[in-house]
Amino acid sequence: MILEMKVPSPGESIKEVEIATWLVQDGDYVEKDQAIAEVDSDKATLELPAEASGIITLKAEEGDAVAVGAVVCLIDTGAAKPSGNDNGAAASKEEVKTEVKKDEAPKAPAETEKTYASGTPSPAARKILEEKSIEPSTIVGTGKGGRITTEDAKNAVPSMGTPTGGNRGSEKTKLSMLRRKVAERLVSAKNETAMLTTFNEVDMTAIYDLRNQYKDEFKNKHNVGLGFMSFFTKAVTRALQLYPDVNSMIDGDYKVAYDFCDISVAVSGPKGLMVPVMRNAELLSFRGVEAEIKRLALRARDGQITVDEMTGGTFTISNGGVFGSMLSTPIINPPQSGILGMHNVVERAIVKNGQIVIAPVMFVALSYDHRIIDGRESVGFLVAVKEALENPVELLMDNNPKKALEL
Repeated sequence: MILEMKVPSPGESIKEVEIATWLVQDGDYVEKDQAIAEVDSDKATLELPAEASGIITLKAEEGDAVAVGAVVCLIDTGAAKPSGNDNGAAASKEEVKTEVKKDEAPKAPAETEKTYASGTPSPAARKILEEKSIEPSTIVGTGKGGRITTEDAKNAVPSMGTPTGGNRGSEKTKLSMLRRKVAERLVSAKNETAMLTTFNEVDMTAIYDLRNQYKDEFKNKHNVGLGFMSFFTKAVTRALQLYPDVNSMIDGDYKVAYDFCDISVAVSGPKGLMVPVMRNAELLSFRGVEAEIKRLALRARDGQITVDEMTGGTFTISNGGVFGSMLSTPIINPPQSGILGMHNVVERAIVKNGQIVIAPVMFVALSYDHRIIDGRESVGFLVAVKEALENPVELLMDNNPKKALEL
C-alpha cells in the first residue's frame, strides 16, 4: 500500500511552507513517527514525522515551496524492513564500471597546430598585464584553447582584491521562509507606520541591589535566575495600564484597545529572530515571568517553538544589551504599536543629590507608531518605565520584596 504524506497545516493563517531540510534520503526505510523533514513556515520551523513505516519516496526538493495539503512524499507501507547487513544493492552498483579500451589513446594535435595552456598570455599580452599589475590567472582568455590575447589584456580591469592575493570568494544561499517573512515584516513596519523613537536612561542601582540581595535565595527556591527581564516586564505592564494607547493597534479606521498585556519577547534562535509571547503578563509574578521566559527561550533555541506561541502579542520587549548594544532604535513588530529596546548596562557618571557619582546606567528606547500614540503618551510611558525600574520596591513590589519574590 502506498501512503501519500501531505503537508499538515501549521496554523490557521499559513497556506504555504518550504522544505528546509530532508532528514532522510530517497529510498530509505523510515519508522512511524520518525522525523523525516524540517519545514519552514513564515512563523516557525517544524518537524514533519512519518505517518507510517516503510520505504520513502521524496516528491519535493529542499528549498521547494509547497502548499498546505500538497503531497511531499510517498511511503510504501508494504515494503519489508531491510536487514542491517544488506549491502547487495551497494555491491551491485560497485560492480558496474565503465571499461576503457586499451587501444584507444588521446589523439595528438596536428603538426601544424600550436597548442597553449588555458590562461597563458601571449608575450604582448603578458607585458600589458604586468604594467597593469594584473595576474594572468584572473583573466579568462578568448583566444584558441583559452589563450589570453592582447585584446584581452587591454580590456582587463584590476580586481578589487588585495595586492597579497587574499581570498575573494562568495556564496549565495536562499533565505529561509522564516527569514524572508521577518524581512518582509520589518520593511512593512518601516513603510506603513509613522514610527518614531524616544529615549531615556535608567539608573539600575536599585535593581542591582535587589538582585545581589535575593538572587541566590530566589534561584535555590524557584530553580530559575532573577534577571532583568522580570523587572522590565513588570515595569512595562504597569506602564501599559497607565498609558493604554501604547497597548492598542490600528485596524483600518479603528483603534483596537486591549485590557490584557501579551508581551512579545524578541529572542535569537537558530533560524533567526523569533518573538514568542507571554500571555497575560500583567498577572505573572517575578517567578512566573522568569520561568516563562526561560521556557520560551529554550523552545526557540531547540526549534520547538509553535506558531501559537508566536502569534498575537500586544507589545514587544527587545534586549539588545545581551549582545553589547549601547543604543538602538528598535523596529515595531506589526501590527503592534510599540516596542521597548533594552541595552547594555555601563557604569557612568551621574548626578545624585547634587553629587557626581558612578552608577550602572542603561539607555532605553521606545519606538512607537505616531498614528495612534501621541508624544505625551510615548514619553509618559517611557518615564513610567524608568520610574518603576528606579523605584522597584515601592512601585513593583508593594514595599515587600520577599513577598513579591515569593521567598
